[in-house]
Amino acid sequence: MTVNAQFWANKKILLTGHTGFKGGWLSIWLKTLGAEVMGLALDPPTSPNLFSEANVASGMTSVIGDIRDYEVVRKVFERFKPEIVIHMAAQPLVRASYQDPITTYATNVMGTVHILEAARNAGSVRAIVNVTTDKCYENKEWAWGYRENESMGGYDPYSNSKGCSELVTSAFRQSFFANSGVALASARAGNVIGGGDWAVDRLVPDILRAFEKNEPVVIRNPNSTRPWQHVLEPLSGYLTLAQSLYIKHQTYAEAWNFGPKEEDAKPVQWIVENLVQGWGRGVNWILDGSSHPHEAHYLKLDISKARARLDWTPRWSLDHSLKLITAWHQAWLSKENTMQLCQDQILEYTNAMKVPS
Repeated sequence: MTVNAQFWANKKILLTGHTGFKGGWLSIWLKTLGAEVMGLALDPPTSPNLFSEANVASGMTSVIGDIRDYEVVRKVFERFKPEIVIHMAAQPLVRASYQDPITTYATNVMGTVHILEAARNAGSVRAIVNVTTDKCYENKEWAWGYRENESMGGYDPYSNSKGCSELVTSAFRQSFFANSGVALASARAGNVIGGGDWAVDRLVPDILRAFEKNEPVVIRNPNSTRPWQHVLEPLSGYLTLAQSLYIKHQTYAEAWNFGPKEEDAKPVQWIVENLVQGWGRGVNWILDGSSHPHEAHYLKLDISKARARLDWTPRWSLDHSLKLITAWHQAWLSKENTMQLCQDQILEYTNAMKVPS
């Protein structure tokens, strides 16, 4: 299945987290599909940020509000009456969760409860996708990919809170949505990368910031392996899943992995060296020898289920994705139109989706 523009035209979509990196890209994509989009999120967490640089709020309704406040959430549902909800608002950083676990759990667990409860009472919602993370699994440092029926866990507060969000999703599905007209699924993606990510303490943004200053990139865990993927890969999965939920209802109301091809689960050092070579201005990297909080060393996703049942498959190689990120960032530094940069890459990806895999 591909992302169907006819399906999305004039659909009322509530997207939480639209001021973030992934949310900004998805907002732009939904608008190009002709959807009526309302976003609910906090102010952008960094400066610069994709939301401002690409004028994401243009052509949609943007509400700045906190999903930890149920009344704020309830009023948004009451006002907009969405048909499809894609819940992406979160505290998304592992190391920040060590520094502030209360905010992390309040946002990622109770925020999810508030969204699902408001959707339950809205009377307009037909499909919900709760976006969590590959880190929701109980990580056993396996060499093979985790499947959707593996145990939830998470060592750090961020990963654990996302495992909790998955359990909340399962409870709401079984308790309230199984026999209703609302189809609820969760989506787990890998380490998402792309142009317009300025998050603090995240690998690719840290690399690009060092490149800009012509400083060496400081790397903590060069041997840690992650399922890297361009941001448009999982977003295409979320859209495909939401379509399927809306049309087929409970048939797809489950958990889903949207990861890269197996060969694109690469160690951090491979990513750094690829970007160093692609940047082309004499940059390099060094090892950070200081101590840091625990981070998993090996993590991969099994995407067999999405391939078989949603006909979804990754389209871009990791090498191509890194070239796109470098080109996007250098074009931004040259003051090119940031919205157009995103739209051009969305068009390229949409055309790639039409090619048989």
